[in-house]
Order: sequence, then C-alpha cells, then structure tokens
Amino acid sequence: MFNLLLLTITLSLVQTQAQNNTAPCPLDFNVLRNLTSAGSGRPPNSDINKQCQYILQGLRLVQSHYLQLNNSFLPPLDSAESCWRTYQVFIDEFLPNFDIRSSCGFNTSWISQGCMDISTRSQFEAIVPVSALNAAASNCNQSLENNSPCAACTASLSTLQASYLTGTSIGNVSDCQAYPSIYAAAFTNRYGPTDKGTAKCLFLIDFFPKKSSKKRSKVMILGVLLGGGVGLLVLIGLWWIFHKRKKRADKFGRVLETELGSGLESISQSTSVVKYTFDEIRKATRNFSRDNIIGRGGYGNVYKGELPDGSLVAFKRFKNCSAAGDSSFAHEVEVIASVRHVNLVALRGYCTATSPFEGHQRIIVCDLIKNGTLHDHLFGSGAGKLSWPIRQKIALGTARGLAYLHYGAQPSIIHRDIKASNILLDESFEPKVADFGLAKFTPEGMTHLSTRVAGTMGYVAPEYALYGQLTERSDVFSFGVVLLELLSGKKALMVDNEGQPSIVTDWAWSLVREGRTLDVIEDGMPESGSQEILEKYVLVAVLCSHPQLYARPTMDQVVKMLETDLSIPSIPERPISLVAEMDDIERTASRSASGQLSSPAGYQHFTFENDRPSIRKEEGSSFSLVAEMDDIERTASRSASGQLSSPTGYQHFTFENDSPSIRNEEGSSFSLLAEMDDIERTASRSASGQLSSPAGYQQNDRLSIRKEEGSSSDSRAIE
Repeated sequence: MFNLLLLTITLSLVQTQAQNNTAPCPLDFNVLRNLTSAGSGRPPNSDINKQCQYILQGLRLVQSHYLQLNNSFLPPLDSAESCWRTYQVFIDEFLPNFDIRSSCGFNTSWISQGCMDISTRSQFEAIVPVSALNAAASNCNQSLENNSPCAACTASLSTLQASYLTGTSIGNVSDCQAYPSIYAAAFTNRYGPTDKGTAKCLFLIDFFPKKSSKKRSKVMILGVLLGGGVGLLVLIGLWWIFHKRKKRADKFGRVLETELGSGLESISQSTSVVKYTFDEIRKATRNFSRDNIIGRGGYGNVYKGELPDGSLVAFKRFKNCSAAGDSSFAHEVEVIASVRHVNLVALRGYCTATSPFEGHQRIIVCDLIKNGTLHDHLFGSGAGKLSWPIRQKIALGTARGLAYLHYGAQPSIIHRDIKASNILLDESFEPKVADFGLAKFTPEGMTHLSTRVAGTMGYVAPEYALYGQLTERSDVFSFGVVLLELLSGKKALMVDNEGQPSIVTDWAWSLVREGRTLDVIEDGMPESGSQEILEKYVLVAVLCSHPQLYARPTMDQVVKMLETDLSIPSIPERPISLVAEMDDIERTASRSASGQLSSPAGYQHFTFENDRPSIRKEEGSSFSLVAEMDDIERTASRSASGQLSSPTGYQHFTFENDSPSIRNEEGSSFSLLAEMDDIERTASRSASGQLSSPAGYQQNDRLSIRKEEGSSSDSRAIE
C-alpha cells in the first residue's frame, strides 16, 4: 500500500515537471481570431473530416504568419504541447468539446516536424530555384479574391511542389503540399497571410462579413421594393418586345429565344462568356451553310463563321437537344469559359434557342483553330508524316493542358473524351485540347454505352467503360492511347500485320514486352529524335494506357517524365485482353488447377463479324461475345466437352441491373462482363472448369445489353 502511494506521488511530480518544462507557444493564434471576428468563418458543423481540414488549414495560416515574422516554418519542438493547447482554446470557441488531436488524429510532435527537414526560409529557397519562385510570384503577387488569379496562383504553386518538394509527409500538419502556400502567403503575395483573399485562396478559409439584423432588414425591404419595380418594368418590357416581334414575324422565319435579351449578354461578371442570339449565329455561318462545315461528329457539326467584329470563330452545334438541361448547360459553359491555358481551346460563348422548324438549339462558340486536328495530320488523306520535333511538341502541350484541367482549374475538370480529333493544332503546331467538360452534353442515344458514360471506342478507360468509374486517370488512359497514335501513326483500333483486329495499346505492349520498344515508332518519321528519348515516350504511353487504374501515373507526373530525366516506373504485367487471341486465354486457363475455358478442339481466335467480336472454332462456327442469348444457349448446348454450365447447371440467362448474367439453381450468378482475372480465379476453383463460383459474380449496371424480341446490341460499341 505504501509502495503504491509512493509511485502515485512520483508520477505526479514527473508530470508536473514535464508541464513546467514546456516552452510557451510562439504562434500567434490571434491572427486567426481577428479574421473570424471580422466574419463568419468557422469550422463547419456537419462533417468531422471537413472540420479537421478547416482546423488544419487554419493552423497553416498561423504558421505562414509565423514564417513571415521569424523566417521559420516551425515552432520549437518543446513548444508543441503548448501550441496545441492554445489552438484548442481557440477552437473551443466554435466547436465545444471537440478535441483536435484525438478527433483528427494529429500527433503532438507533428506541429514541429517539417517537409524534407526544411524548417527555415533559407532552406526552402536553397531547394527551390529562383526561377521557380519568380514564376510563382508572377501569378501570386496580386489580390487573390477572384477565381481567375487564384487559379493561376495555385496552379503555379502546385507545379512548384510537384517539381521540388517531393518528400513524404504522412499525416504531417506541415507537409510538403502545404509548404508552397505557407511560403507564398508569407513572402510572395504582397497582402500577406492575414488578407481575406489570400486566406480563402491559399488556405481555403472563407470569411463573410457580418451584417446587423437591423441593416439586413432595411436591405430586405429595399430589395423587395426594387424587385417589385424591376419586375413590373420587365413585364412591361416583355409585353412590348413580344408585341413588336409578333408584328414583324413572318410565317417561316420567327425564332423564339429561350431567354430574351441582348445577344451580347454576359452570364456573370466573373467571366467574359457571351450569350449570342440564334440569328447572330445563323448570319455568321451563312445559315449553317454546308460550305462552312469544318467538322462532323456524333454530337453534331462544327461550322466556321465570322462575327460582326471580324473575328473568325467556330460554332459547335449539338443535335437532339431539349430545353430541360439548359440551366445546367449554361452553368457548365460558365465554368469552362473561366479555364484559360495556352494548350486549351478558349470558349467565347454559347446560344440556347428554340426554332419551330429546327427544334431546340444548343451551340457553343470557340476560337477558330485553322490548322485542323491531330487526327487530320495523322490519318487524313494526303497528310505528310509529322517530324519528331512537332510530335514531341504536340505530346508535351497536350499533357500540360490536361494537367492544368486536373490540377490548375477550380473546380478540376475531367475531360472524358480525349482523342486525336479533339486535339486542335494552330499554325505553329501548338496543340489545343478541345471539348473539355462538354462530353456529358452529347445527345441521348448517340452511343451504345450507358448514357452515364461518354467517350469514344478505343480511347475509353476500361474501368470507366465497364463500371462507370470516372477519375482523372481515366483521362490518363485516353492520353496514353493518343500518344501511341502520335508515335506509331496507327489508329486506336487497328489491324495487325496478320490481318487480325487489334487495339494499339495491346500491340504496343506486346512489342515492349519483347524488348522491341522502338518498333512502336512510325517508320520513316522525319527528323527522328534520339533512341533514348523515343523509347522514353513509348514507355510513358504504354504506362498511361495500362488497363489497370492503379498502374497509371497522374498527368502532372506525365509532364515531369516527358520534360525531365525523371525515371519511368516499371510497367506492371497486363491482364488478358478481351480481344486477345484464344490461345492466350487457353494457356492462362491451363495453368489453373482444374481445366480450360474451352473444349479440347478449342476456339482458335477472335474475329469481328458485323462489327462484333466473336470466337471462331476450328469447325468454322463462331460464338459472338455479344451474341443473342438464344445463340449463347444453343452454342453451349452444342459444345462437345466444355459447356458454359455444370450438369446441374444454369437454368437460363437473366438481366440484372441491365447486365447479362447466368443464374444457377442456388441463385448465384455469373456476369458476362466479369474481368479476366475473375474468370481465371473461377476456373481454378471449379471442379470441372466451369465459369462460375458458388458465391457468383456481382452484376455490372454500367453496361447493358438490350434484348428485344431476340435482338441484341453490343453495349461496348462506342461511337
């Protein structure tokens, strides 16, 4: 008993001594308090993750102020405990009983641990070159309250971080990603970290000025009166306009505008996007003359035209539209128009209108790029072969444009439909990525894929086509396909040397795997580059177009690999292609414990019949991968030794969530759209080489095969 009492007293003395040895916190949290007292900025009250992120960004703002005064990113380690306690007192004013460290998982020492052992301003400036700091200053040394300068600043800081601050910082509150913002707010931006615009842009902390309830009431009353007066004037104006137009309208030429107003109406003060009238566009294109058509696609036609000010522009006219989504369309146009980059096509404006004879119209107006598309120069009739310097310029520019969409634009934009025909070239062959953000507005029914998926056959990433899983790395896959087209001169969907249909990604991978990387490069390319550079570009293209999402790099990593000597990661082995030869599939299945995926007589290879992939047997009959269900059942019943079901067997084909599946007696199902790895694992577990497991495959609701009165359609055939 005496020993226990002595131990308790000793521990209390040690704890008291430790607390007494804690240094005071040098961070000034009053900086954050002053900002919040001038506004309503505070941690959100709903999501704990948002609360922790808000708290973390507030701490980084305080660290930036500390850096500005002391040239040090971090407080001393012996002050870490007192800094957390001081910050906790401040947070308690907004979130009572919210313990920062336990709720957010912040370790005490993290507040004094920096990125790559950088703790001072001089150490940071020793790692980052002066040229990079000057580039950041050119974008960040201004007011950052508006979206456009903020986007330019954060994009330059993101590039700086990706180039020079690549250290790991798991969980660190002063991590490498935050260092550029902390430094820029302290020394690059003239207004400093305590400016509201800087806090909002670099630390994502937004403050709105408070207004007294009395003042708010006056404003509301004044607003109601003004609104009523304006509304009355608008009604009178609308009646007058309608009455005047009704008198002038003839039987065939009248167009009812979706929204009345000037043809040069600005959507918002933050962007320069313009709303044109349908009459203005019709006049500019000479009533949509065939001679003015410069492009065609599943979405509609592209026309060249001349505006009243003499500028030449392109008009993209969507077809099969309805007025239902006009508000969403206008909002997307506004967002896209705010994105500006040398390698992105600039959007000028749009038009929505309804015509009695031409239906509802949606048109976007872009800068006219006169040198055509990359597809024209690679595959157009009479097109000469591009030299290596031009191809390299196109590859780098396209990568930079996509990287800006992913990491420079706010909000970030996933293109969805990257292909050679969406990369325009100016007179100096500088690439301009077009149609970013607009793939979702292609008309219903223009692809055989589910309407939730937009893209072009051969360019769409597997996870997006099969499951609708859309990420930035879906764009990376499409870029890899375009890069292979650019390097090889072959189309995404090609015919190999043996006359068999193939995919350029599979063809290129087979050469790389055999050590014949340079065989991917197009023969006779003028001004060919060094073998080392050419090989690097091929490996980057193959890595980007890897069918497995995790294996692909991000677009900013792609830019670094193409621009610098950054080493290229090893390329993981690829799964069996859905259009692979049957011999490859049989060899894979033969390695399993139980059996093959085909009879001994076996299917020999895939062929395309009526544009549908099928497997041809030695006897000459074929089994289509997208055949009608009746055909599959009949084919299975005729198989000599390897049926599609066990003797107790699947009873019938069903469609679950628009996905074809085979249901067995126990109720489990096997999806016809399963990945090859799943098929191999299933074959290895089955006692007789069957295509199902007891647990069954989950269905895929992203692809659908429609069966109506015995007909079928290939839901993977994308325009």
